[in-house]
Amino acid sequence: MMSRIVVIAALALAVAGTAARAADPRYPDWPCTQAKVPVISLAAVWAGPELGDAETKWKDDTRITALVAKLSARKTPLDEAEKSVKEFLAGSATDKAANAKLLFAGLFDTLNAQRSQVMSGLERVSRKQREAADKIREETLALQALQGATPRDEAKVEALSNELIWKTRIFEDRHKVVRFVCEVPTTIDQRLFALGRVIQQEME
Repeated sequence: MMSRIVVIAALALAVAGTAARAADPRYPDWPCTQAKVPVISLAAVWAGPELGDAETKWKDDTRITALVAKLSARKTPLDEAEKSVKEFLAGSATDKAANAKLLFAGLFDTLNAQRSQVMSGLERVSRKQREAADKIREETLALQALQGATPRDEAKVEALSNELIWKTRIFEDRHKVVRFVCEVPTTIDQRLFALGRVIQQEME
């Protein structure tokens, strides 16, 4: 029992110590090792002609909005998305340039919005992780105090150690999910860049 409590306390303190520490002071809630880039700039992913009114008019074209929804969905494999772009623009004939700009404008808006949503979610989880870490740290110190008390209340020690095990497990599981989700903004960047490149190639 004694060794089990010591292990729990050590583990809980170690876990609490892994709570998100911002690498960039401008974004204190950002939990990822990847640098936070709040918004993808148009110049970073598009070297084609100016989009002009396509930046707003793409929403008025039902063909474009339907295709944008398909292409921006992460469940759509990138190679399938690229093929769909080529097929759509190949059938556009004299409207190819206009449709290409509408399509990219839609992808740019939609994927940027997706990216912002994911990043906001990561920061919400980061705040919860910090709160959880503080609670784990407090309860670890309480466990250590109970452990050293005379007489010692074994029932309370057992109950608190079990609670710490549970909270530590939740913290660790959430930490693993965060590390996985941290890759999503980069994946979105790569999708937008790749599809933008295909659209530009089809315009040439």
